[in-house]
Amino acid sequence: MSSMSVSSLLIPSPVASIERPRVWVSRPNGSRVTLSADPVRSFPIFHLIKKGCLVSTRRAASREPPSSLPQIRSSYPEPPSFSPSLAIAIIGATGELARGKIFPALFALYYSGFLPENVSFFGYSRKNLTDDDLRSMIASTLTCRIDHQQNCEDKMDAFLSRTYYLNGGYDNKEGMSKLHTRMELVEGESEANRIFYLSVPQEALLDVATSLADNAQTKKGWNRIIIEKPFGFNPLSSHQLTQSLISKFREEQLYRIDHLLGRNIIENLTVLRFSNLVFQPLWSRTYVRNIQIILSDDLTVQMQGRYSDEYGIIGDIVQSHILQTIALLAMEPPVSLDGEDIRNEKAKVLRSIRKLEPSEVILGQYKGSSGDRVDTYSDSLTPTFFAAALFIDNARWDGVPFLVKVGMGLIKHRVEIRIQFHHVPGNLYRDRIGHNIDLATNELILCDVPDEAILVRVNNKIPGLSLQLDASELNLLYKDKYNAEVPDSYEHLILDVINGDNHLFMRSDELGAAWNILSPVLQEMDKKNIAPELYQLGGRGPVGAFYLWAKHGVRWVDD
Repeated sequence: MSSMSVSSLLIPSPVASIERPRVWVSRPNGSRVTLSADPVRSFPIFHLIKKGCLVSTRRAASREPPSSLPQIRSSYPEPPSFSPSLAIAIIGATGELARGKIFPALFALYYSGFLPENVSFFGYSRKNLTDDDLRSMIASTLTCRIDHQQNCEDKMDAFLSRTYYLNGGYDNKEGMSKLHTRMELVEGESEANRIFYLSVPQEALLDVATSLADNAQTKKGWNRIIIEKPFGFNPLSSHQLTQSLISKFREEQLYRIDHLLGRNIIENLTVLRFSNLVFQPLWSRTYVRNIQIILSDDLTVQMQGRYSDEYGIIGDIVQSHILQTIALLAMEPPVSLDGEDIRNEKAKVLRSIRKLEPSEVILGQYKGSSGDRVDTYSDSLTPTFFAAALFIDNARWDGVPFLVKVGMGLIKHRVEIRIQFHHVPGNLYRDRIGHNIDLATNELILCDVPDEAILVRVNNKIPGLSLQLDASELNLLYKDKYNAEVPDSYEHLILDVINGDNHLFMRSDELGAAWNILSPVLQEMDKKNIAPELYQLGGRGPVGAFYLWAKHGVRWVDD
């Protein structure tokens, strides 16, 4: 609580010498400053409340008879609500992402009490629909979590009643002006904040964003813009898009969202590193032998039409999710948990990552035929698999390979991070470990799919009279430890936007550094000098990935 306090002294009088209401700020040294002659009409007291100041409504005794007070006091209007409203507009509201992910995430946050009472939702697209049409469209996608079933129907009705639709037509400038007018009608005269979720195709993004900036931003609060992947199709288009956005918005208004970064495993990276003393001294080249980041999708993941551009899985997953994961793994301790402090450290790591040489990359493409329920790339070089060894040229990580494997249509759906440590120098039990000492390597493993878990691989003695060692896993399995349903990643990230927490969203300089790392490989792809290696659907990926790992003296841990 601030050391300042605000006192209001009202001395109403029906005679000619009326003393107007006064508001003072009391400073710690005892002095007072008059702030306004009218606390209701002139001075926005709610700003002081937001800043943590103590507001006193105690009034001084009046010189006039008590009977005159009601008549004088009634001439003042009731103070407005101090809580600002929040309006969330989904641009592209009839699309699959909005219906399947964004609206369900918003409802989950609303049901759980994470949104303010005076929140409203606006759907915007080119289809000729009514409010009721949109409500009917999204109602079937809204569900209450297993651990939140009380009053579910009532909450759903309340959520839908706060949802409105606007047909923007084909002129976004006019459409955004209409959206602004509709939002103002709902918001009223109070302080108002707005979030615009741009769930639109990449080719329409710039026109929508420009029209929004000029015609739909509120002047009664903050405006935040959520932008979906991809953030450009290549380094040049990404740079041009960034410059256009920065010319219309401030950097702190932009939230480039990647739903994979909303997973609990990503938040656990910094928690494990900076809240456990046992790991802090080990987190460097002195003890870490290599780090593996694995993200593989199996045949159960819908892949039809997944990649429409030439860079495929590189632009979809590697450029954002993988490089952001490496940055969080490798960054120095930030000054605080403030979003900008974390993003400053991530940017340093991304600038320190060595440009990716084509010799350190394996691209793959799954075999398809017209009979498969997946895409056929017979006339395309679009990669559906990416494996690489990246290096960070700084004092902490010099020489440590960060090995990445990302693929579609593989044998198993798996998401995990493995930190492998060096062998024990002069290990006294080497002869007891077995013929392959790599099997006895200590590891810290963070699993997300199929089951979220934290594993620590250690060596221990097998019970019995003989002295034989075994590698075992100390296992924290989340579903056994915590009886709670894990929120969807969109819930996590949208709540971060509402709270102004931007540490999981790429800043413009981070985005530019990420494209710079990949640029040598992309240039070779443009020249057709790199061809993806074909691999069987449901298999383990290109054989070249195993040779790449062997090149760096690493045994690829497979199923």
